Amino acid sequence: MSPKPQEPKGVSPRPGEPDLHLSVFLHGVRFDYVACLTAALIFTREHRMQHYADAVTLDLGDTGRYPRLPCERLFLG
Repeated sequence: MSPKPQEPKGVSPRPGEPDLHLSVFLHGVRFDYVACLTAALIFTREHRMQHYADAVTLDLGDTGRYPRLPCERLFLG
């Protein structure tokens, strides 16, 4: 069985969905990423179960200046 081809960096795994800006606050450090709608929502739900409720914020603002969420595909069901 051959491995799945990797998508180019910066390309959404679900191009039909809007991208969201995720701002993650963890242990006093803020991380900013971009993820497709589904991955962002699942990441937020799972992260909030492990950390405090407002540790992640989402917005539809400028997503062009942030890197994609590492391992974004893992948050797609």
